[in-house]
Amino acid sequence: MDLKKKIRIGDLLVQNRIISHEQLLTALAEQKKTGRKIGRTLIDLNLIKEIELLNFLSRQLQIPFLNISQYPRKAEVVKLLPESLARRFRVMLLEDNDSDVLLAMADPTDLLGLDELSRILQKSIRVAVVKESDLLTAIDQSYRHTDEISNLAEQLQEEISANDVDLGHLLASDEVTDAPVVKLLQSLFEDAVKANASDIHIEPDESVLRIRQRVDGVLIEQILNEISIAPAVAVRLKLMAGLNISEKRLPQDGRFNVRVKGRTLDVRLSTLPVQHGESIVMRLLDHAQGLLSLDALGIPADILTTFKRHVKSPHGLILVTGPTGSGKTTTLYAALNEINDSQTKIITAEDPIEYSLPRINQTQVNAKVGLTFAGILRSALRQDPDIILVGEMRDTETADIAIRASITGHLVFSTLHTNGAVETATRLMDMGVEGYILASSLRVIMAQRLVRRICEHCAEPTIPEQGQQIWLQKLNQDNLTHIEFKQGSGCPHCNNTGYKGRIGVYELLELNALTLDALRRNDSAAFTRDALETPGFKRFSHCALEYAKQGLTSLSEVLRIAGEMD
Repeated sequence: MDLKKKIRIGDLLVQNRIISHEQLLTALAEQKKTGRKIGRTLIDLNLIKEIELLNFLSRQLQIPFLNISQYPRKAEVVKLLPESLARRFRVMLLEDNDSDVLLAMADPTDLLGLDELSRILQKSIRVAVVKESDLLTAIDQSYRHTDEISNLAEQLQEEISANDVDLGHLLASDEVTDAPVVKLLQSLFEDAVKANASDIHIEPDESVLRIRQRVDGVLIEQILNEISIAPAVAVRLKLMAGLNISEKRLPQDGRFNVRVKGRTLDVRLSTLPVQHGESIVMRLLDHAQGLLSLDALGIPADILTTFKRHVKSPHGLILVTGPTGSGKTTTLYAALNEINDSQTKIITAEDPIEYSLPRINQTQVNAKVGLTFAGILRSALRQDPDIILVGEMRDTETADIAIRASITGHLVFSTLHTNGAVETATRLMDMGVEGYILASSLRVIMAQRLVRRICEHCAEPTIPEQGQQIWLQKLNQDNLTHIEFKQGSGCPHCNNTGYKGRIGVYELLELNALTLDALRRNDSAAFTRDALETPGFKRFSHCALEYAKQGLTSLSEVLRIAGEMD
């Protein structure tokens, strides 16, 4: 069918008996109210499925239907078409040949759009139809802000060089909305949201400024040559966080909210004086993701059942451990959400408060005014609580008060930074906590880590390498010939890393008679030995290996976890 002819999708669908004439009239009436195109209206009214409509258009127009999430895209080709046009016409440039171009379109019947694009590109156009949601995701992935960040950095450097003024006064003025530094930061946050980054690192070096984003636990670096912009960026971020812009010799911590692409991010900012200026790290918390339940965290069923049972205990100490950024706070919030009701008084001591929880009395640690974890705990015990959450046991005093509270009829949750569940109790004893007191309070320890998920769009079977085979044999896992392990080959969907997202791996240690007796005797060696031999206890590596067998993660990730444990 000639794409240049006016196409009436509704009439074609009726002629081919895919929808009825009455359904078309309903859709046309709705279209007048919303102004949306007839195809989208039919989909929104559930009169036709999107995939059914796209296949129909592909047949009628004799054009291919592509899965754009798996189509190999070249950044230099895609960006030949400006982002504004790509979003306006819902298109993406996939191929640029001598005589023609290939465009992916959500609506190949948009003749006005095709005419405009043909005029701009000055070439003959071949069209492929794609799912609109997949196309918008691909646009977000392809039009990252790295080039814009570099250009704005150059503009900012030129402005700083041309105007020898006090940056503090300049950036605090009412005209700051037009300042390149603000545009640079806006692009930086938008790029981080598109990449689903958890942290942004801004690091001044001797001759360059490094911008690094942590995506799925791995840092991705962009280097800017405009080192002179570093102080301006630091000043603006300090102003946003309410910090002292004149203090550059001491570390500072702050937080602020920023709205990016319709989402509100809570940004926790930390500054650190380094050799060539101030290193700034920002942790990004997206409140739009909401509070998860324990069932939604992906905890293995056997561990989840045991953990839930202890969460509903009347008293005792429950510890969740792991490195920074492993999701400990998310797990604790989910646990509190499990038992939060009108009959239960819950008080927390946190630094910082990451999410506001209804009916829970949350207290922010403020060391500047003497409000420490230990201080909050002492006051909380006079507030008649049933449950107490201590954000982190950072010192012996806090640990001692929390443990004694768990002995006197309170259920206490807390976290520690340890390598695993077994090492947690010995760490507390090293901090000065008496073993017999710990044995009277400690109920269960759950440790967690995060491993990267294999990108489902480029996952492919792989054969374990020799070193991996040897490791599997040591675990008595050599009889795995029927298991098909996978890895990601890299695609545009995962930024060519082979991984997209992360999943938690867990180990849970439930205290029994042997381990409790070892604690009472302050015998760390015996505790470690008996804990490892506790029935049902499995190390991180076993949990990660199960994910690898299911094709969720790679053997490389499993060995990384196992290597850290060794």
